[in-house]
Amino acid sequence: MRKIILFLIAISSQNITSQELFVVTDPASNVPANSLAVNVMQSFFKEEMKSGYNYHFMPEVTYGLNKNIMFRASAFISNRSNQLVTEGGSFYTKYRFYSSDDLNSHFRMAAFGRYSFNNADIHQEQIEILGHNTGFEGGFVATKLIKKLAISSSVSFEKAFDNKPDYPFPDNMGDNATNYTLSFGKLMYPKKYTSYKQTNINVMVEFVGQTINENGKSYIDVVPAIQFIFNSQARLDLAYRQELLSSMVRSAPNGFYFNLYYTFFDLTK
Repeated sequence: MRKIILFLIAISSQNITSQELFVVTDPASNVPANSLAVNVMQSFFKEEMKSGYNYHFMPEVTYGLNKNIMFRASAFISNRSNQLVTEGGSFYTKYRFYSSDDLNSHFRMAAFGRYSFNNADIHQEQIEILGHNTGFEGGFVATKLIKKLAISSSVSFEKAFDNKPDYPFPDNMGDNATNYTLSFGKLMYPKKYTSYKQTNINVMVEFVGQTINENGKSYIDVVPAIQFIFNSQARLDLAYRQELLSSMVRSAPNGFYFNLYYTFFDLTK
């Protein structure tokens, strides 16, 4: 029933709205209320300091409490020790505090926070609590939707701690950073809705950056992606991340993302 309602809204507006579902960043919109989203995230990144690829498997589950609040739990599994090992996990929440909706556009803002724990070795200057560091992150994101185009940007503060029990954070590295992102996504197909079961194809490009606050070391990456949405419920992401510039040590900056995403709507029913 929910998908039918969404389809009727799209038809009545006479314009197809772009999906706000980016690959490496979160928009200001949330998972629908009383719905559960399961995302199987995988990445294959080329090692800079040794041969081979760094594989990360990070399944996550997201629950929409209501239209403004959602919660997420993630697990971190990687092959850095030459076998798949569970290294930690994280908890994330997002609160949408502003929304302005029009017939063919809307603007939304949200605050978000994440806490992660990780037991892996600390092997780079880049701070990344999504899979590498123990720590927390807090920030704000704003998303503008205009017909088929979605534009989203975020800024956040990230702080790293020791990766207990064996890996204290190095004294010669900055342990906190400012993160910033800018993402563009456009719905390419279908040109006109005739059924909510139609496959949607989105193309997007995301820019992801970080500056270590203590020493000013920075990086900026670009992430082009293509996204397929099936039956308004299942999603497939294919993306490649490329370092544009960097003044910090990063163990594996370039590589591929492959995500499988599925939403279970209206759990209470």
